[in-house]
Amino acid sequence: MQGLLRISSVIDAFLERIARLGAIAGLMLAFVVVFDVVTRYFGVPKPFGLNSTQVQEFEYWLHTVLFSLVIGYAYVVQGHVRIDLIRDRLSLRAKYILEIIGCVLFLIPFCLVALRYHVAYAYASFLEGEVSKSVIGLTHLWILKSFLPLLFLLLLMAALSQLIKAVAGLTGDLPADKIAATVGSSHTSGSTS
Repeated sequence: MQGLLRISSVIDAFLERIARLGAIAGLMLAFVVVFDVVTRYFGVPKPFGLNSTQVQEFEYWLHTVLFSLVIGYAYVVQGHVRIDLIRDRLSLRAKYILEIIGCVLFLIPFCLVALRYHVAYAYASFLEGEVSKSVIGLTHLWILKSFLPLLFLLLLMAALSQLIKAVAGLTGDLPADKIAATVGSSHTSGSTS
């Protein structure tokens, strides 16, 4: 189990590094939105031959990059939505079991199916040389669509990491410092009762 926990730690560290790139996309997004607002509402001309459509499309490109790069990390650090009203009343053992069931029956199969379809979706966009539906919009839409398979790949990696930690928690092999990152912050002791 220790070997699998090391793999889980490597996955978590990788997802954190990727999420930092997502944070850069978030900063760029904030800059682009401010730039868009200032140029549009105050009549400042856009440099480099850009137009409002291209700037707004670039905003949703950056949203896609941001969400795609941080979703896996958000899952491994419990930064996502859970139904805490019910879940907080469960024992630590029940939380591990719930995490395992969620990963094995729902998240991992969903990621595999979504990954399969989104790879084909991005590849078709590349082959077709797909561009924006707007005549004055951005080109190379396949770049944007390529982030969707990446999103599901990173989420799949996060699910595998969480599955490893949940199984280790159930068997009593999970270090105490990993419990909160596996089932949430309401349990920090090593007890599985």
